[in-house]
Amino acid sequence: MYLKKVDGPRQVTLPDGSMISRADLPPADTRRWVASRKAVVVKAVVYGLISEPEALERYALSPEEFALWRQAIETHGEKALRVTTIQKYRQL
Repeated sequence: MYLKKVDGPRQVTLPDGSMISRADLPPADTRRWVASRKAVVVKAVVYGLISEPEALERYALSPEEFALWRQAIETHGEKALRVTTIQKYRQL
């Protein structure tokens, strides 16, 4: 088996003891962003699996959009990323 050379770690351990690897990241051509996929990308950036610029480029995200995802998780948890409940957590 051949491993592709990548910058940074191949997997990281999260505070709850679970591990996340590059294989757990959504595909680069993802068009349907459900809460769980958003959360995986944010966790990967926060815990150093990939850099924020790499995530923005890979998933064609704007810095503002990623910042909103990150803020929602930090403030209200992963459930805040659900589209159906976003208005509940949105600050006016």
